[in-house]
Amino acid sequence: MQFVTGASFLGAVYSDYLASAGRNLNCAAGNVAPSQLLTFAKSQVDYILGDNPRATSYMVGYGNNYPRQVHHRGSSIVSYKVDPTFVSCRGGYATWFSRKGSDPNLLTGAIVGGPDAYDNFADERDNYEQTEPATYNNAPLLGLLARLSGGHGGYNQLLPVVVPGPIEKKPAPQSKVTPAPASTSAPISIAQKMTTTWIAKGKTYYRYSITVTNKSAKELKDIKLSISKLYGPLWGLTKSGNSYAFPSWMSSLPAGKSLEFVYIHSASAADISVSSYSLT
Repeated sequence: MQFVTGASFLGAVYSDYLASAGRNLNCAAGNVAPSQLLTFAKSQVDYILGDNPRATSYMVGYGNNYPRQVHHRGSSIVSYKVDPTFVSCRGGYATWFSRKGSDPNLLTGAIVGGPDAYDNFADERDNYEQTEPATYNNAPLLGLLARLSGGHGGYNQLLPVVVPGPIEKKPAPQSKVTPAPASTSAPISIAQKMTTTWIAKGKTYYRYSITVTNKSAKELKDIKLSISKLYGPLWGLTKSGNSYAFPSWMSSLPAGKSLEFVYIHSASAADISVSSYSLT
C-alpha cells in the first residue's frame, strides 16, 4: 500500500498546484482537470477502506471486514491488563506470534501491506508482505485524508516569487596585521587575515582567521585579549568578562607555538590587542 498511499497523496498535492496555476494535466490520451486528479486520489482511499473486489478494509479496525492477524509483535501478544504473566522474547514469538488466532490487541488505524495485483490477500500473521503495517503506508494516507477533509475548495500551492534586488559589490577588506604591542621585541604577535567572503540576503559576510604566536623563549600563560568592533560570532577563545582568554582545552602556549581562532561578521577586520599576559 505504500505505493498507493504515496502516489495518491502526491496526486492530491499536484491537483491543488494545477488548480492554483489554472492548468490541466496534459496526458497522451487527453487532458485531466485538477478536480479529476483529486477524485482519483479519493477513489484510492475508498479502495483502501473497503470499496474493492474483496470488500476488505485494509485499515485495521475500520469496517466489518479487516485484517485480524497483523504481522506485528505487540498486536499479537495479549495485553498485560488481561494476563499479567511474563512473556519472554522467545515466548512471545513461539506462543503468541506463531498462533493462528486473531490479534488479542487491535492495532486500530494501521494500514497493512494489502493485496497483490490480482486482489488476492491472505490474512495470515506470517505473511509479512501483505499483513505488516508500516509508517510509510500510514503517513501519506494521513496527509491525503487531511486534504480530502477540506473538500474541493482547493489550496494555493504556488510559492511566492521573490525577485532579488541588485547586489552591491563591496571591495573586500584587506588583510590586517595587528602587532601587540608595537615593539620589535614584543613577545606576542597577532596576525589576522580574511579567508573567505560570501553574500547572504543582500549582506556581505567575511570570515577572518587570527593567529596568536608566542615569540618568546618562555611559556605564555594568562593571556587576555581585547577585541573591539566585532559584530559576529567567534570560535576558538573563551569569553572572560570584557576580554578573551585561552580556549577551555588550553592553559598555556609553549614558546614558538601559535594559537588560531576565527570570527565572522559583515564588516572590516576587528581591532585585536593584548591586554595582559604572563611568561614563565
